[in-house]
Amino acid sequence: MIVLLACVSMMFWTTGCTDKKKAAAEDTTATDSIPDSTETDSFDILIDATPVPKSADELFDDFIFNFAGNRKMQMKRIKFPLTVIDGNKKQTLAKNQWKMERFFMPQGFYTLILDNRKQLELSKDTSISHVVVEKIFLDRQQVKKYNFDRLNGEWMLTSVDNTAMVNNMNASFLKFYQEFATDSAFQMKSLSNPISFVGPDPDDDFNTLKGDLLPEQWDVVGPTDLPNGLIYNIIYGQKYTESSQKVFLLRGIANGQELEMTFQKKDDEWKLVKLVE
Repeated sequence: MIVLLACVSMMFWTTGCTDKKKAAAEDTTATDSIPDSTETDSFDILIDATPVPKSADELFDDFIFNFAGNRKMQMKRIKFPLTVIDGNKKQTLAKNQWKMERFFMPQGFYTLILDNRKQLELSKDTSISHVVVEKIFLDRQQVKKYNFDRLNGEWMLTSVDNTAMVNNMNASFLKFYQEFATDSAFQMKSLSNPISFVGPDPDDDFNTLKGDLLPEQWDVVGPTDLPNGLIYNIIYGQKYTESSQKVFLLRGIANGQELEMTFQKKDDEWKLVKLVE
């Protein structure tokens, strides 16, 4: 039953229950910034012409989706000249130097890294006034931080900070995750025995199944094509610590699909202990 469940419910994230170790999708190797095309298609024109609702400034998630998809709004919501910090170097970008940044929109999903699931509640907090979107280049071991502040009731991009991944509070986990997502042998070694599993019942849309998975079932049940090379994280105010647990979430933007993996550090090694679909 668990094998059947996995093959059905993981269709959004995978290309099936075979070919498990295919290369990651092209979207995960997107360039640093997608330039603003000179040939704007009709869809982009429609988006740009659509008024941004006032409610978009209440929840940051609503704002960032509009910001990433609407060129006109994006240009209005950047505090120019924009401060860009790269190590010890500091520069400013003028409005005509900015290139459209779509963030995770081309991928169709985004990722979150948490110490615990309770931190996810911060994403629904309308009182927060500072949020950081991290663009994490796992292959380069670099992190680009986009700092957003709510100024006079409106979210604005106020600065960009480029740092080495080693300085990130999630550095240990990020280094582990890149290897977990790209090395099948390492992935198998990083599975707890057993792995707690929660997923939808293929025979009942209103029911969920719970059980334990053995490491030897992973090739059939586990998700394929985990994002690697380039991932994102949104810091709504959660305070990271050198914790022994990390929750890694993949969320579909348009379809509401979600994949949750919980990792725990045991004897100085990260292990996957829980999978929720």
